[in-house]
Amino acid sequence: MLEPRLIFGQIIAYGIFAIVLGYFSNSPAYTYHDPEKALLMVSFSHASQTKEECRRFTQEELAELAPNMRRPMDCPRERVPVYLEITMDDEVVVSNSYSPTGLAKDGSTSIYESIPVKPGKHELVSRMRDSRRKEGFDYTSKITVDLEPRELFVIDFRKELGGFYYK
Repeated sequence: MLEPRLIFGQIIAYGIFAIVLGYFSNSPAYTYHDPEKALLMVSFSHASQTKEECRRFTQEELAELAPNMRRPMDCPRERVPVYLEITMDDEVVVSNSYSPTGLAKDGSTSIYESIPVKPGKHELVSRMRDSRRKEGFDYTSKITVDLEPRELFVIDFRKELGGFYYK
């Protein structure tokens, strides 16, 4: 049988644990971003072009391959990085190159940026390059937005919808 002082000690220990747990379940208060500002969020995944074009094997190259490895085309899997640039009121807020995922760099590129901005009317220009070209952009979109404090404005990209998509 346990002694009363041990039982009392356990009650005190569990009570302190419950108080600490209760305190940290609600405190300290966490603010995701400044409530006086709006939040511009860029979030999407996109598969860019492959780094190299597919090429047809010559008859000599096919003859050198083992019979189970013979295929008509050689298609490298690696993709080019996606370059994204976003300007707000002629000021660049995002200018970055994002690498594709995967061991062979053949997966989609995942982009996530979160930018606190001043509320009010702004002109946004979104540009993206996902091809082998060295300069210029493959997709460009321009929009005027009126942001409220604490508003979350999302920039998405959907190739099937023709480019940038705003929510």
